[in-house]
Amino acid sequence: MPRAERERQMMGVAEEIFAERGYAAVSMDEIAERCGVSKPMIYEYFGSKEGLLVACIRAARADLSKCTLEAVAGAGSVEEALRRGLVAFFDFTDTHRRSWSLMLRNEAALAGPVAIAEVEEARREQVELDITLFAAFVPDKPRTELEMLAQILVGACERLSLWYVNQSEVTAAQAADMLMSVLWSGVAGDIPPG
Repeated sequence: MPRAERERQMMGVAEEIFAERGYAAVSMDEIAERCGVSKPMIYEYFGSKEGLLVACIRAARADLSKCTLEAVAGAGSVEEALRRGLVAFFDFTDTHRRSWSLMLRNEAALAGPVAIAEVEEARREQVELDITLFAAFVPDKPRTELEMLAQILVGACERLSLWYVNQSEVTAAQAADMLMSVLWSGVAGDIPPG
């Protein structure tokens, strides 16, 4: 099996086990056994159990960034871009439940500072995306105000997603609509009409 494919396989298995039982309860022996590889091979690829968790979080972060960027591309208004981005975010949390749970639960804190930094980097990327989005429509707004708005949006998305992923009767669009109804009036007050 090519290295990249083997790496993805190990990350997929680790993500599954970490999400099922939690980072602290999982051993590298168990991951190696489920993957059908030796424990030294996992160490060769990732360096440590924390390195394996960081690789899982990094891959989820890249997927989240890609899907939100693709969703907002070509939007004609900040309202449309924000809604598209929110739907993409909730779709991501729904379709990537295992990786999302690794990012939001305390798995990173249990693993160590590198994993914590990786989760914070995912948040920072989403904040920067939101700042860029808002600045495109209100270029004269001070960056500090745009950043406050983006931080509120990212925090609200995280909290709602913790609830949302356990609700089978709520769709990604409904979660996005609820958040839009709460946040849009604050955003729209600064957006020139048209």
